[in-house]
Amino acid sequence: MRIAHVYNHGKYAGELKETDGGTYEFTYDPSYLADKENSPVSLRLPLQKETSKSNTLFPFFDGLIPEGWMLDLATKNWKLDQRDRMGLLMVACEDCIGSVTIKGTRA
Repeated sequence: MRIAHVYNHGKYAGELKETDGGTYEFTYDPSYLADKENSPVSLRLPLQKETSKSNTLFPFFDGLIPEGWMLDLATKNWKLDQRDRMGLLMVACEDCIGSVTIKGTRA
């Protein structure tokens, strides 16, 4: 299982998991949900207590991964397969353009 910590506007928003079975789960942190000033990380991932599940990496997170020459550079530097979307997200999106950043860990 791989886990990515998701931050929105610098605040810890929740956890994205890639399960051993290859599915994905995103869960908002309860303290993030409790603050009514916080916004969802994506319109497709509304603020909710329930875990969102998907058979593929959620399109919002996949869209954070670099493309073109930046993707080529990332895959060469970190020796990752371009099809390893979770791996790329975890290493290449710690300093993304926009409000969301990702910090990856392994479980």
